[in-house]
Amino acid sequence: MADINSLSKPSKGQPALSAVGDRAHLVSMVELLFFAYRDFTGDADAVLTGLGFGRAHHRVLHFVDRNPALRVADLLAILRITKQSLARVLKQLVDEGYIEQATGPSDRRERRLTTTAKGRTLAEQLLLLQTRRIAEALEVAGPEAQRHAEAFLLAMVGADQRDDVRQLTARSPGARKAGQGDQR
Repeated sequence: MADINSLSKPSKGQPALSAVGDRAHLVSMVELLFFAYRDFTGDADAVLTGLGFGRAHHRVLHFVDRNPALRVADLLAILRITKQSLARVLKQLVDEGYIEQATGPSDRRERRLTTTAKGRTLAEQLLLLQTRRIAEALEVAGPEAQRHAEAFLLAMVGADQRDDVRQLTARSPGARKAGQGDQR
């Protein structure tokens, strides 16, 4: 069991808790993140449950839809999961007609993933539920909320992954529909 007192000691390259707020406020932020995540995922969870899917299916569907012809290797890197973890979820999405697999253009061992029309429809339905919730929250939070929220969320990502995440999420709105998504 970790020593609770050691939690306030900064690791190399990290600020002391006193530099960013007192412990009570930070614990409050942790709890707010739990509640926000619960409600952010709740609307989509209800739709997914009705289809026999879960959050893992949602993540796979989202990133495949946003990145047509996504290599399985790149999806594994984005999600930071093992092939074994992905296999069951991907098989179900393929078997039920939400995702198609094709061989790579230059390497037949490579698998490329693309959503079907059915998959795009579901991905868009789930995205609409979540973008509505975010839009409502940003409106309530005020005019600078989007800029601050984006900076905060990006800072929550490990420093070694921030550039990759920034690049993956920096596509223009509607890029998927215009066929300009991040082609891998």
